[in-house]
Amino acid sequence: MFRFVTEPFSAWGMSKCFSAGHINGDTLIDLSIGSLVHHLYSAREFFKNIIVLKANNRCIMELKRWVDDRTGAFYWGHTSALHQEKEENSDQCQDQEAKLRSAIQHVVKHDPEKENMTEPLVLPPADCVISAWLLEVISKDQDDYIRYLRKFSRLLKPGGHLILTGVLGTTYITVGKDKFHTFTYDADFVRKVLVGEGFIIDYCKVKERTAVSDLIDYNAVMSIAAHKEM
Repeated sequence: MFRFVTEPFSAWGMSKCFSAGHINGDTLIDLSIGSLVHHLYSAREFFKNIIVLKANNRCIMELKRWVDDRTGAFYWGHTSALHQEKEENSDQCQDQEAKLRSAIQHVVKHDPEKENMTEPLVLPPADCVISAWLLEVISKDQDDYIRYLRKFSRLLKPGGHLILTGVLGTTYITVGKDKFHTFTYDADFVRKVLVGEGFIIDYCKVKERTAVSDLIDYNAVMSIAAHKEM
């Protein structure tokens, strides 16, 4: 199971995106790498239903095992403890995990190459779409990044919010013994892409790297939230 060393900031960044209170609604769609859940603790406080999209069958299996609280599920207790500490939340860690499990209504397979990524299913338009650490992994170049971001944004309702979290200046990630290429970009590139796609940026935070790890090379972590005018 691959876990980014940038987790503490990513969870904090998501919390900051939601703290203003104007990003909320009924449905949130999550398109993020692996079977990670820690970035959704803040989201479940502002959305009734969460739909998670995964391209990999193994990730779907692992996430469903956690959602159903089955024996052998990956342990995410450390992330709920972190959220509790950052938010000064009085909920017990077990309560936070239970609330997030109940908020995740569906785990759906998607193919980012298809026009309708969840074919044959057609998802209801979402109030918010989150994508964490995925675009840099599936994109080969700038054109790919823009193409995928455009597909992700089609999942939104008019006026809906798009929240992106990613690592800046990275060229690879390591999973087990394998090293995988990632698309290298900076914060200015993401801002320009969002504006070019008709988004208005509501929030952007960049935090320079402090953790040291040979699993991934990166300069900083970014969280950015934007919306399209209705």
